[in-house]
Amino acid sequence: MAASSLADLRVLDLSDGVAGAYCSHLFAGYGADVIAVELPGGHQLRRHGPFAADKPHRETGALWLYLAAGKRSVTLDIATTSGRRLFERMVEEANIIVESFTPGRLASLGLGFEALCAIKRRIVLVSITPYGQTGPRAGWQATNLTSFASGGQMHLTGEPDREPIVNGGYQAEYQAGLQAFAAAAVASYNADTLEVPNHVDISAQECMASALELYLPWQAYHKRDISRRGNVLSALVGVFPAKEGHLGLHIMPRNWPHFARAIGRPELIDDERFRTNYARLRNNDELEAIVYEWAGRQDAKAVYRAAGADRVPMAFVHSLGDLLESEHLRERDYFYRVEHPIAGEHTHPGPPFRPSALPWQAGRAPLLGEHNADLYCDEMGLSGADLARLRSAGVV
Repeated sequence: MAASSLADLRVLDLSDGVAGAYCSHLFAGYGADVIAVELPGGHQLRRHGPFAADKPHRETGALWLYLAAGKRSVTLDIATTSGRRLFERMVEEANIIVESFTPGRLASLGLGFEALCAIKRRIVLVSITPYGQTGPRAGWQATNLTSFASGGQMHLTGEPDREPIVNGGYQAEYQAGLQAFAAAAVASYNADTLEVPNHVDISAQECMASALELYLPWQAYHKRDISRRGNVLSALVGVFPAKEGHLGLHIMPRNWPHFARAIGRPELIDDERFRTNYARLRNNDELEAIVYEWAGRQDAKAVYRAAGADRVPMAFVHSLGDLLESEHLRERDYFYRVEHPIAGEHTHPGPPFRPSALPWQAGRAPLLGEHNADLYCDEMGLSGADLARLRSAGVV
């Protein structure tokens, strides 16, 4: 594998959810040859809206268009004898396989990790499941919401005297996909250079639990639950309503003088009630009232524009429209436009990180089975008649 490219990697993606699709999406974006191995009826993410022109269509669902960008698509039912044999041949040229089947399902098809290693020694199998490959809950089903809940993250979110709430989107699955990508990249390097195959076991629950930060140590060390503290954790840390929008503040002790000057109250710097961090905590209610009153008079976006120069960590809560219109993100070319033969032109978010020697490669999502002839005939030597027979038998 070249140091500045993933182009020498081939990834076979058998997964059926967001986590696996995001993992392979990152590989595709950074240059790997990613083949989405779909059932003949299509990947289930193709059925997720919104759809272009608000008309359901397997080629125009926004989630698929984003997560499948830059990939190739072939159709194959590996549960059939012919499908399994074709897949075994595909493994010979692959480096990484991503899957999200119930633990043991691949092995029952004769495609478990040991069987894959027998086909190709330098192989990495990435298994992404809600609870991992072992343990009493291995094999349990889950959704993004239940993974968010079982990993402890939901317990942190919400007001202290109210029920826990869930973050929007597919945060648990995206986190699992991101961790799967990182683990698979390291494992593929070892497989290539050291000839060490690897079965990477990704548990969505554990990905969530590993990001509990200081909340878990407080519980483990001191038997204290400091979670679910709401939007305002203290007078200087939280989300405050402004005249227009909302402001997020995280004022550290070193920022206090800058903050006091930024809100037009420099006299507070030497006020005995707020001179030290301990004093500010002791008089939190009084300081909180001051901050609420100040924030309520502000335009959140105007405050954000001035915050950098004032050396104060404040930001307005960006809406999705704010992100799309962000001058900063536009200057960094974060969002990019993609032209699709059926969905038309649409906007995608860019990569989560930017290695200087590994440029992001924007691409479109493939049509269902678009690359069947390329892979099966041009690369694997099947004839057009062979492919037609497999199609009529429901194998591809």
